[in-house]
Amino acid sequence: MLSLSKLKYLKSLHLQKFRDEYQEFVVEGPKMVAELLKSDFKVTGIYALKTWDSGQRGIPVSIQNLTEIISPAELVRISNLKTPNEVLATAKIPERIIEESMYDDLVLMLSQISDPGNLGTIIRIADWFGLKNIICSPDSVEVFNPKVVQASMGSLFRVKVHYADLKEVLSGINSNIPVFGAYLEGRNIYREILPQKGIIIIGNESRGIDDLLETFVTKKLFIPSFSGGAESLNASVATAIICSEFRRNTN
Repeated sequence: MLSLSKLKYLKSLHLQKFRDEYQEFVVEGPKMVAELLKSDFKVTGIYALKTWDSGQRGIPVSIQNLTEIISPAELVRISNLKTPNEVLATAKIPERIIEESMYDDLVLMLSQISDPGNLGTIIRIADWFGLKNIICSPDSVEVFNPKVVQASMGSLFRVKVHYADLKEVLSGINSNIPVFGAYLEGRNIYREILPQKGIIIIGNESRGIDDLLETFVTKKLFIPSFSGGAESLNASVATAIICSEFRRNTN
């Protein structure tokens, strides 16, 4: 049975101010917890129903010792999901450092992405196409928001998400690193020969890329419409198309 203090603590982690204070976040559901246990994230607690199968019988004893069996009613109280699913875990928020070696591959740069579902899906897309790093502007949605975590479908544990002033980052990179941006007045992406390393900037869902970043963009890209009817693409959909085109050029 959960103590009142533990119950209060777990519920507090659904709010960013407490995640920032305690440097921990919540992971929910068997699939997501299984992904967490395979990662290098530090697990600090597991709260599960008797029906949960850890898998997971091969997990270290140190992790098994962190597991506390709780009742369905308790899981409902600590969960952020409409339909809680067997297990909830807590983990330490890792420290992320932007390193120059990141730019030996493709790096996504997200300008003011505000929708949690979009960010989670973009992380999943990056994982699918083998991108290991994403740099978000500080005014983008927080990556450990429960909705972002769930939408990432476990990819959060394989893709490193950093937060930094994008203008400062772009000002400090080697001039040989190409920077691509998605713009309505850009070049048709289907007609471009694209490199296998560089920075791809994706802008805000409604406003696009921050004007302050435009000067750093070495090539503007555009995804043409073949119907003329749709006004624009969702940020995550655009990211998927752009990443696919970059990877399609792989020799």
